[in-house]
Amino acid sequence: MSGKDARNVGFLSVFSVASVWFGSHAGGGFATGNQATQYFIQYGWYGPIMAILSMAILALVLREIIIMTNNHGFTNYKQVFEELFYPYTKLELLFELFNYIIALSATGAAIAGAATLFTNYGVNYVVAVIGVSILLFILTIFGAGLVAKASTLMSICILVLSGIIFFLGIKEKSSEIVNLMSTGWTTGGITPPTLKMLSYAGFQVLCAPALISCAFLVKTARNATKVSIIGFIMNALALGLSCFMLLGWYSEYSASASSMELPTLYICNQLGIPVLYYFYTISLFLCFISTGVSCIFGLVPRFENAKILSNMSINKRRMTISLVGLVLSTLVSMAGLTNIIKYAYVYSGYLSLFVVVIPVLTVGRYKNRKWIKEHKNSK
Repeated sequence: MSGKDARNVGFLSVFSVASVWFGSHAGGGFATGNQATQYFIQYGWYGPIMAILSMAILALVLREIIIMTNNHGFTNYKQVFEELFYPYTKLELLFELFNYIIALSATGAAIAGAATLFTNYGVNYVVAVIGVSILLFILTIFGAGLVAKASTLMSICILVLSGIIFFLGIKEKSSEIVNLMSTGWTTGGITPPTLKMLSYAGFQVLCAPALISCAFLVKTARNATKVSIIGFIMNALALGLSCFMLLGWYSEYSASASSMELPTLYICNQLGIPVLYYFYTISLFLCFISTGVSCIFGLVPRFENAKILSNMSINKRRMTISLVGLVLSTLVSMAGLTNIIKYAYVYSGYLSLFVVVIPVLTVGRYKNRKWIKEHKNSK
């Protein structure tokens, strides 16, 4: 690439790639407040700090992944991780394993979260789970395109409404937040929140495939750095504000298991603004549906050409894959949203720490620097 081509990459291209990371992070899971509580807030004043550190680590990982993608002109995550682990290319299957666990867990969490919303209106949880699962199956067959087009609008609604709730929630509990931070309230030592911080960074690597698909927009290592800085600011700010608000309300919502499922919705209800509460409930439900459809539909291209399904028509293959994925996800959802985040998300994050985070920051960084040094005249 010529120097002129590299300079032609504008701010909007860099910002759009950073926004892909932000959009992957700030969906229904982020908006519930459950993730932030399980990973950070339950440990006290360390929470907001650890949340920001996790985004810093993730920014460094994603930077190296973008650079490797562009160095070699890769177009998908399989190529990137084969290069990362070369000559042991079969280790790429470990990332595949992580990806499948996250897809089923995220869909299970989406079903559980949507079902929990219905329980607030007196619907039995099992009945709600079955109903949401049927809706997802129908959408993966007939309405996946519509949901994909609407997902951006849903995310924007969630972000706007979340921002309003964060502002009002922090304002309402400002004295409690200042007191907890100044007195150094914790529930234990530094080790548990540090481990959860590392797990969260590993878990959020799930956005890597999406970033790889659009990495070509930024072209150079310098622009990859800009993406990581802008993405860090956006994600750390949103997650940090969420954590500060939840910290102030933690003593209230942690007293009830039902409130712990959807802490941000509980806080929204306590603010006493019915219009905000109902709009947030609807947006949260739509985000859960969007996440479920996206995750299940993402499994289809990977398995639709499997030999075991070769005797079926392409439509029947896709329906079968969607149905199997949804059945497994529905079983996962029966554990409940909190348990899915507490166990499936956390331990998949630890897996990613050894499969992605550490290899990328060591082997990946070394290979990137070596490649750029060897090709400095063409970059």
